[in-house]
Amino acid sequence: MKTNGASRILGAMIAMAIASCATYANAQTGGMPSDASMQRQAAPAASNRNDNRTDSAIVRDVRRAFTRTTNLNAANIHVDARHGIVTLTGTVPRESQVARAGNAARSVRGVRSVHNRLTVRRHASQ
Repeated sequence: MKTNGASRILGAMIAMAIASCATYANAQTGGMPSDASMQRQAAPAASNRNDNRTDSAIVRDVRRAFTRTTNLNAANIHVDARHGIVTLTGTVPRESQVARAGNAARSVRGVRSVHNRLTVRRHASQ
């Protein structure tokens, strides 16, 4: 997706406005939050990404992500997951599909990292 400079500036301005409001709200409610309350607030965000999903659910969703990815031939891609770490092995017809598969796998909820070991399938005539 292409963005122009104006939309980036607008996004930065909105982020600054939100941060300013949050700072003002803290000042009105008695100052900075304690370390304990900050940890309680940060913990759910980290767990929402992983949600303790099973490896089989992650593998299933990575395969589904492949089917939704345009210009990706996933017929020879093997997906394995261990504790949210996904390993892709196998072959794809074109170099561009290696990155497409890795990006699709990374987009799946619960994926902590991706080891992309895909190779490009070479034709016998070469």
